[in-house]
Amino acid sequence: MVTTEEVLDEFDIDPLKEENNVNLTDDQLENDSKGQLIKLAGQLRDRRNELNQMASERASKRDDLNAETREKVDEAQEHREQRDDLNEQVQEHKESRNELNAKANELFDEVEELKQDLELGDGKDLEELEEEIEQLEFRQQTEVLSAEDERELIEKIEDKREEYQQRKEKLDDASELEELVEEAEEVRSEASQHHQEVTELADKAQEHHNQMIEAYREADEIRDKADEMHELFVEAQEAADRHHEDFVRVQKRLRELDKEEEEEQEDEREAEREAAKEEAEEIYQKFKEGETLDTEDLMKLQKTGLL
Repeated sequence: MVTTEEVLDEFDIDPLKEENNVNLTDDQLENDSKGQLIKLAGQLRDRRNELNQMASERASKRDDLNAETREKVDEAQEHREQRDDLNEQVQEHKESRNELNAKANELFDEVEELKQDLELGDGKDLEELEEEIEQLEFRQQTEVLSAEDERELIEKIEDKREEYQQRKEKLDDASELEELVEEAEEVRSEASQHHQEVTELADKAQEHHNQMIEAYREADEIRDKADEMHELFVEAQEAADRHHEDFVRVQKRLRELDKEEEEEQEDEREAEREAAKEEAEEIYQKFKEGETLDTEDLMKLQKTGLL
């Protein structure tokens, strides 16, 4: 599992330090002077912008990691598809191999049955019989034998020649056996080729399987980093939103103070107007009573519209 510290180190990201944040209390909002609040609003705005930039950078890195995750998942899926395709081919070759092996076994069983019918599995081969006949004939020609021994040797030679002839005739009649053996061996050879394909394709399928597992492992690791990066983004964005909300509160309070100042100034102006009007009325009353007015008094009367 990837930790936040590992992600910060890997991507060279500065952690969000609480001491750099700007705090706003209700007491400050209600009791600080307008100048103090203006300064505080600037600090909140600057920190908000800094946090929004931090959140944007973290979101960008998160999106890059999510894109990498999707690429690894796609790569794993490609290996899965290739593995499955190869496994299908393995299964096809296995079926062909098994069918051919079964057919070869049947043919070899037929070979054995035919051998038994021909009795080719018993007795001596032609070369061995021919050698024995030659040895007996050589003995007949070189040894001095009694009439009885001579007769027995001749009978043995005749028996061997007869055995040789019978054996030869059986072998001459065994062309079907040879063809059957050849066919069985060809089928077995074809089965071996399919077995070789099974082995090679299974090895390739295993390679793709291993690559698929590795790609999924890497995807999980990158996804963990993306999740951690998202948490870092949320942390920065929430802090930025809080600073923005506090900035808006201060701006609202400043507008209230501006309005209060404007109302106070208007009250002062209204009071001044009332005082000027009362003074002008007194001057006008003096004018009506015949008193002489100086220039300043006349200007006051003009200003109030009484003259």
